[in-house]
Amino acid sequence: MNKQEFLTQLRQGLAGLPQADIEDHIFFYNEMIDDRIEEGIPEELAVKEIGTVDEVIEQIIAETPLTKLVKEKVTPKRSLQTWEIVLLIVGSPIWLSLLIALFAVVLSVYVTLWAVIVALWSVVLAFGAAAMACLAASMILAVSGQPLTGLVVLGAALFCTGMTIFTYFGCLAATKGIVWLTKKFAYWIKSLFVGKENNNEQNS
Repeated sequence: MNKQEFLTQLRQGLAGLPQADIEDHIFFYNEMIDDRIEEGIPEELAVKEIGTVDEVIEQIIAETPLTKLVKEKVTPKRSLQTWEIVLLIVGSPIWLSLLIALFAVVLSVYVTLWAVIVALWSVVLAFGAAAMACLAASMILAVSGQPLTGLVVLGAALFCTGMTIFTYFGCLAATKGIVWLTKKFAYWIKSLFVGKENNNEQNS
């Protein structure tokens, strides 16, 4: 892929972003490729070293605030006619209610997922606290003339220590998974506002 093909696909993939942002990104990658070519790197290799167009687009979308994408999408590209304004006002109880409901569902799912993570980490802390408590109790029992009981409590301390380690790594993996899932979901939401204008133009 040469520079012009890369920049053309990048521009198409970023449709939906503010025009000024699109131009900034195009200028940035145009300069980046030119700098590499001036260093003696062949054009196609210079483009390849940047990464694929999809990777660049995904990175840009991930770094763009959702509020900016929504604002760009909902801002009319022309002045609304009177009948359009009236229709928006009359239909507002319906579309506004649906929008609020959708937001509430998304928020509730997000909060629920992180509530589960908090609960799992609470279990890890509970096992850790129980392990330290049992270890202290076993020492006290040992010096107070109850070695057998102390040995049993020491076994409980070792069990709780093992469960602490086991649940720690499980919670760590679950937390990383939720973070990854959250990023992917955020990217999916953002991508709904990007790249649509170009598709609409091609279909028309």
